[in-house]
Amino acid sequence: MVKQMHGLDIDPVTDVAICCGQSEAFAAAIFATIDPGDEVILFDPSYETYEGCVAMAGGVPIHVPLDPPQWTLDPSKLLRSFTEKTKAIVLNSPHNPTGKVFTKEELEIIAGECCSRNCLAITDEVYEHITYDNLKHISLASFPGMLERTVITSSLSKSFSVTGWRVGWAIAPAFLASAIRNIHGRVTDSAPAPFQEAALTALRSPPEYFESLRRDYQSKRDYIIKLLDGVGFKIVFIPQGSFFLFAELPDNWLLSDVEFVKKLIIEAGVVAVPGQGFFHTNLSSNEVSSLNYQKRYVRFAFCKSDTTLTTVAERLGKLLDAAGHLALH
Repeated sequence: MVKQMHGLDIDPVTDVAICCGQSEAFAAAIFATIDPGDEVILFDPSYETYEGCVAMAGGVPIHVPLDPPQWTLDPSKLLRSFTEKTKAIVLNSPHNPTGKVFTKEELEIIAGECCSRNCLAITDEVYEHITYDNLKHISLASFPGMLERTVITSSLSKSFSVTGWRVGWAIAPAFLASAIRNIHGRVTDSAPAPFQEAALTALRSPPEYFESLRRDYQSKRDYIIKLLDGVGFKIVFIPQGSFFLFAELPDNWLLSDVEFVKKLIIEAGVVAVPGQGFFHTNLSSNEVSSLNYQKRYVRFAFCKSDTTLTTVAERLGKLLDAAGHLALH
């Protein structure tokens, strides 16, 4: 499947470590490669477990902000974040929480810096099959010089809707994969054997399955965009992948993201995630940027049934009508 999708030649015996989900695969990759004092570049916003894993390994997270509202990568910010202590860069594409799919040009810049600086890349590609509007996921490992310095982490969870099975993997050069298996064996010992057998069936799914998956989620994406836009959210960036919508609160809503989410839970019984949990203040020391936007985003997940999404629409509409529509304060 890796050969078919990305054109990568790997040895399944030596280059793959089976883990308990992508989360453990990522943690094991960090623990196997990062020594105390090593700097690891993370893009901001980012999934919250990355920073924790780096810190537990004794590494130093260096956050490079993506520029809102399109979450573009400024090459100059990336280049300034590298130092002589930089050991690795973490890339999550399609991206959680924003739904961004890194462009080929952005990936070329990242790959070029990794190669010129002999820097390791650790990728999170769990949403690789969930992209929209005819966009295709490109693995960083497919660029020249990157296969030998990339650890790909992924899992069954998102592509096959089995988050509770906890079957994931790391794909890496043999010496790194061996180190990751060594960590895995001392942390969890084994991913569930029956689910590994089931994974073989899942991974043999025909291309039609993945096309159906994309169509289904794209329909849900379009529905939630229409829903939130209709009640006043600022939907400037349309998710290109994953199943999250990172929506900006309207300017005339005086609530912070945390305050809004609390109100949403208590008064409407609808749960979303405050955006500030994905942002970080310890950005690269060379960066001087406004952080005002860090409390203005809310992440909604649209990987729900049509019935659930319809119920959310009704409850959210009632809450906002009762609060005077856009006059929440």
